[in-house]
Amino acid sequence: MYLTKEEEKTLEGEYGETLRKAIEILVALGDIYGADSLIPIKSAQIAGVSYKTIGDAGLEWISDLEGKVKVPAILNPAGMDMLRWEEMGIEPDFARKQQEIIDAYESLGIRTKCTCTPYYLEGFDAKLGDHLAWSESSAVSYANSVIGARTNREGGPSALSAALVGKTANYGYHLDEMRKPVVAVTVDCELSGSDYGALGYVAGKSIGSRVPIFYMQNKPSNDELKTLGAALAASGAVALYHVEGVTPEAIRSNFERPDENIIIEKQQIADVYEASAEFTEGGLDTDIITVGCPHCSPEELETIARMLEGKSIQKEMWVCTSREVAEKCVGHVKAIEKSGAKVVCDTCMVVSPASNNYKAMMVNSGKALAYVPSMCRVASRYGSIEQCIREAGVVDEN
Repeated sequence: MYLTKEEEKTLEGEYGETLRKAIEILVALGDIYGADSLIPIKSAQIAGVSYKTIGDAGLEWISDLEGKVKVPAILNPAGMDMLRWEEMGIEPDFARKQQEIIDAYESLGIRTKCTCTPYYLEGFDAKLGDHLAWSESSAVSYANSVIGARTNREGGPSALSAALVGKTANYGYHLDEMRKPVVAVTVDCELSGSDYGALGYVAGKSIGSRVPIFYMQNKPSNDELKTLGAALAASGAVALYHVEGVTPEAIRSNFERPDENIIIEKQQIADVYEASAEFTEGGLDTDIITVGCPHCSPEELETIARMLEGKSIQKEMWVCTSREVAEKCVGHVKAIEKSGAKVVCDTCMVVSPASNNYKAMMVNSGKALAYVPSMCRVASRYGSIEQCIREAGVVDEN
């Protein structure tokens, strides 16, 4: 792999041990995957933030690093709402360790806004063709697919290394030839809202890590595409997908239809919802409802606020979003919380140990449906946002 003289000096340790380690990681990945060089990136999004997932070893590794990032960089969700962790039932020892992790990242010049939807935040508005180093699976999917930017599915250490160096290795989804679809997915029914999460949950298992192109009867919104991509990345390992006539590269490139075709029928979508019957028949009663995986957009907060207006709920309900989005949507947040639901920032049901306090969770996210049982050991069931609100025991205050 070709390195500039400046990059060679960095690898030789002339600019310090932290940068030497960082570029060593990038060069090693480049050698493994056949990269020809390092390329500049516009921004980085770094996973490995929740103390639940990285523990003391991760905290020690981050704390030993020195210097400052060279591009705008932001964090993945932490293990708690950084301001309201006590309300979530988080233990003080966990909260202390979580704050130490955030402080260690902040010392490197990383913005300590913890979110899986960085594209909603100022300074992270990627454009078609921009090279990034993002690591959260749904953020990677959205950047590649909906925006048409270019990023591999980075690990936490490689994304952090790219942020410190300001570059990443030129392989994988940074290259034109790797972005072409290799499998078609024909959706043989109309979809709306949470149906896209169910679609991703079903289709991801067949697609694996390949690049699909979807042929749909509807034109999905960006929020629906976000939901689809998050589920594809969780039930499979899809980092890039296309939708004919919708996503930017599918429009510009006029891809040939791949020979392999997966057909998704209406009953397969219905089965994701109907599995909830097995949940209740097994004697489990939903004791928490969570939405916002990935984090809610302003439009989603508005929808939830409108549905909860003048109502109160009887069960625990979390609406997860980024702190910046919550601060811009104060009216919607107040309306949601007036009902008794909690608007939870900085974290989500997947990476927070607070989820372990519950036995049965209802979600409107295909990603959460895939991860909550394995990562939180909590039974999960799937429903639309309307079904989730009904499950919360909504009561009309009038």
